[in-house]
Amino acid sequence: MEVSSARREPVDISHAVMAIKCGASDTTSGMASNCVIGYVADKLVDLGATVVFGETTEFLGGEHILARRAVGGLAGPVGKKIFSIVNNMESRAALLGEDMRGGQPTPGNIAGGLSSIEEKSLGAIVKSGHRPIQGVLEYTEFVTTQKGLWIKDTPGREPEILTAMAAAGAQCMLFSTGRGAPQGFPTMPVLKICGNPNTYQNLRHDMDLNAGRIIAGEASIEEVGEEAFQKMLDILSGEMTRNEALSYFGSVDICCLGPVI
Repeated sequence: MEVSSARREPVDISHAVMAIKCGASDTTSGMASNCVIGYVADKLVDLGATVVFGETTEFLGGEHILARRAVGGLAGPVGKKIFSIVNNMESRAALLGEDMRGGQPTPGNIAGGLSSIEEKSLGAIVKSGHRPIQGVLEYTEFVTTQKGLWIKDTPGREPEILTAMAAAGAQCMLFSTGRGAPQGFPTMPVLKICGNPNTYQNLRHDMDLNAGRIIAGEASIEEVGEEAFQKMLDILSGEMTRNEALSYFGSVDICCLGPVI
């Protein structure tokens, strides 16, 4: 009720906090929709805004690439932290008898044409763009004075990472998908960018933007990137995402950080 009485006023784009994620990925994700999000991420960072990406489970095989992009490089504190969160995640899985390198990608990813966790990770980290990584946020951390590109240590499951990004203070999320992941989140608009033209046609009422035109040769990454950037501005200005319009935003899940029974 308090928020509904507030009046709109212009603000600089540097105040924006954008979260990014991919889910239900296939071969088109790393070639189209993740590339579009990477374009927007770079543009936002250059404009002085904040971009947060996560999914530690999808750094596997690509963590050294991210560490090289960290402020201070591989041997710096940020680079070391990137290796640390990946090692910790793999250790937690090993305690449960799971091999993250051998047990990935998921059956859905494999059905979508992804052959290995390394291939999946290389496509997934494309959505972070090319700018230096400023630091690593814990699952519960809130963005205060942070600017530029940041990693958030999160699991890969959609409900848990959506919660983490909303808790970070993100005003919106750009979500890449190839096989189709239509759900949103109660307190954060989730913009769905689909890299597969066939999926987009089948789920056109659930997807916000068709990046599959890149695969079809009908548009460039830059052209669709500009469309995604404008769409994000429209959403930040009050336009509904598809999942909001359909009221498909009820899933909330919180990652358990300690031992549970």
